Amino acid sequence: MSGYRLETLTAGMPVLFGGDRVTHVSEALAAVFKAGDRLIVVQETGDLLHVPADVHAIAASAVGEAADAFEALKRVDPGQVSAFFGRFARLLEQDETWAAIAAANAADVESARARGRSTTRLVATAKMRAEMIEGLLGWRDAPAVEGRVVERVEHEGWSVEQVTAPLGVVGFVFEGRPNVFADAAGVIRSGNTVVFRIGSDALGTARAIAEHALKPALFAAGLPVGAAVLLDSPERSAGWALFSDPRLSLAVARGSGPAVDQLGAVARQAGVPVSLHGTGGAWLVADENADETRFAQAVFNSLDRKACNTLNVCCLVGARLLPAFLDALRQAGERGGHGCKLHIDEALRPSLPDAWLTARTRVRRADGDHDEPLVEGLPDDGLAHEWDWEATPEVSLVVAEDLSAAIALFNRYSPRLAASLISEDASARARFYAEIAAPFVGDGMTRWVDGQFALNRPELGLSNWQHGRLLARSGVLSGDSVFTVRTRMHQDDADLGR
Repeated sequence: MSGYRLETLTAGMPVLFGGDRVTHVSEALAAVFKAGDRLIVVQETGDLLHVPADVHAIAASAVGEAADAFEALKRVDPGQVSAFFGRFARLLEQDETWAAIAAANAADVESARARGRSTTRLVATAKMRAEMIEGLLGWRDAPAVEGRVVERVEHEGWSVEQVTAPLGVVGFVFEGRPNVFADAAGVIRSGNTVVFRIGSDALGTARAIAEHALKPALFAAGLPVGAAVLLDSPERSAGWALFSDPRLSLAVARGSGPAVDQLGAVARQAGVPVSLHGTGGAWLVADENADETRFAQAVFNSLDRKACNTLNVCCLVGARLLPAFLDALRQAGERGGHGCKLHIDEALRPSLPDAWLTARTRVRRADGDHDEPLVEGLPDDGLAHEWDWEATPEVSLVVAEDLSAAIALFNRYSPRLAASLISEDASARARFYAEIAAPFVGDGMTRWVDGQFALNRPELGLSNWQHGRLLARSGVLSGDSVFTVRTRMHQDDADLGR
């Protein structure tokens, strides 16, 4: 230590965390830590996160650029913001622009596959392109958020208004999904600025979008380029550096559960509010009154691809619909061309056909195809496990005694994100909605849980209730929901006093 600044670490050095616990510096960490680097001690877990000096400088510069742009946006006409989104969309529509983005994306996909990484959300498809354009045009046509009067209270001789206002700089860390890049730009609609950090798998694609569409659109509309900044680093530590910057007004993270939890902890201890969008996996419950055809369609349509709202656990009240479930799962596997995979409670094994119990299937995973049993028992974490599949739909199946038991299983084991009940009994559906601990509840397929699909607003992410219910907003975080509220007083009576 020199001048109260950490310059070196030694292997075995004790580090206090959580107020009453101790962790120790590893040999590997001690070997790479240099003067000027940062050490983030995660107080919740004791994780020691190393942020090299050069990575910290990149993150600090990006946040500084966005902070300056936030001040500049106060002098921007709302029409310029609309023009930005319109120009961004038009550039993505141009084949020349998209060709450059597609070429960068192809390189990202090839690299990810070579490293055995998942590419299900990485490929920039025509559908993804169309949805990005649709979302940007939606923001172009959306009304300005700033200045909306939420409430007005009249007093004798004076009045008070609650008025929406921009929040500030939003730090956004997300997985390798290029379309999210355009979604997150929606915070500019509400007068905020954003720093993006995309997963390294999609960094080349993000660079291409920024170079060929985002920056030109900002420039053409007369907006500060710092209104949307790509944190151009493949290092995971860049996310830690970003979320530990107290100049952020909000930190948004989406991706895998453990990584998102860690990022959230880093932001919270830096005093930055967080909105986390990590663990997912939807549940579909069918009671004794469920229509077989409606149920089978819900299963099939909830397994078109893997996302946070994909069917992860199917819970049957009784075994009447077991054949319908198996047939729908088989059809979903055939649609993808790589079969299906089922995990069951061992008590269900005697109820399954021998053909399922003895069969093997070719499972497509990120690192290639694997020959596996078609049916396996649930893992140690059972119904709490989220299946992260590529092209082979993978689902857990459980049977409950009654609807109360099914609800109890969801509330205990699920990440508390999305739940659907297939039932012809209206009172059962009402009871399900009242008792299920989820922000998203339906009576059909689970894949409807999506900001753009359901609400016509591109989402930054979907929050579950795994860590408690959300305060004063739904589980959909969208660009126009990132705001604060200011209070403005107008005095007519010059003699007003107390």
